[in-house]
Amino acid sequence: MRLLEYEAKTILRNYSIPTPDALVITKRFTPEISLPVVLKSQVPVGGRGKAGGVVKVESPSEVTSTIDRIFTLDIKGYKPTAILAEQTIDIKRELYIAILINLETATIQLMAHTNGGVEVETQTGFKVWTVETGRASANQTGEQLAEYYELPDQTFALQDLVENLYKCFVGCDATLLEINPLVLTDDNKLLSADCKMELDDMAAFRHPEWKFEKTPVNTSFVELDNNGNVATIANGAGLAMATVDAVAAAGMVPANFLDIGGGANTDSILLAFNKIVAFPNIQVIVINIFAGITRCDEVAKAIIAARQKIKDLPPLCIRLAGTNFEEAASLLSSENISTLATLDDCITKAKELIYE
Repeated sequence: MRLLEYEAKTILRNYSIPTPDALVITKRFTPEISLPVVLKSQVPVGGRGKAGGVVKVESPSEVTSTIDRIFTLDIKGYKPTAILAEQTIDIKRELYIAILINLETATIQLMAHTNGGVEVETQTGFKVWTVETGRASANQTGEQLAEYYELPDQTFALQDLVENLYKCFVGCDATLLEINPLVLTDDNKLLSADCKMELDDMAAFRHPEWKFEKTPVNTSFVELDNNGNVATIANGAGLAMATVDAVAAAGMVPANFLDIGGGANTDSILLAFNKIVAFPNIQVIVINIFAGITRCDEVAKAIIAARQKIKDLPPLCIRLAGTNFEEAASLLSSENISTLATLDDCITKAKELIYE
């Protein structure tokens, strides 16, 4: 599983690996942005800069138009669902560093080059070290890396970087962690300006915290009709199918099938909202949850967050039952969000909202 840049950088920050300050823009949520800023399309392929998916914006009048253009820009078959808005940095040097697995020797290796940035793959003469757990290995490799980069005054920073990269790589079950470029700023700070990170899908069972856009577990999302007027959210394949069937039987057009799975939390459900509001003609969202492992209060928190963060969120027809229903009802009531008793009630209400 290859992560998007903003997802990878969130992980880096958790391991004390410095990155530029940044905010994430979605199609329904644009945070307040300080200029100048670099807007970066979040697609899982390289070549974004050449394709026009990385743009420096300095004028307030250019912000909205640039965001709109990047969201519609196709890069190698991908269009972004998010844009990273990152502080501009004054660059003195661009370097390359990566950690990966050498399958032949069954070791973890650190690879570096003194010239990072675009087209690094055309470079030759990469330097490679085998790295191991512990501060001693990090100190030795960091010292040699400082000598290789000809940055003796960055020895301590590079030793910390090597140690934290190794911990990040192992702790996340990564198969590749590449920082390109690793930037030395004008004020002599090392920053991870871009990051490619790939995780081992087979290790997903060890990481319930993984809630990435490409996370291959738990959530099942199928587009049924891009012009559908009703989006559905349910848990469990059977309940999700029943919800879609009920919408269609009532003469409305279901846009999607979405089973949020067992154990869904606020973040994963909010991600589901972001997927379905991307459909162009959604007039109502029907939410049908019979909570077991997935708790009603987690669904309620996601609904409240969606109302707060997603502009022009379509009306919601919500049926909740099961685990922690009372807590969910209290949370929703405090935000003046009503629930309905049955799926039939949701369908009737959806028809009223669309046709009356």
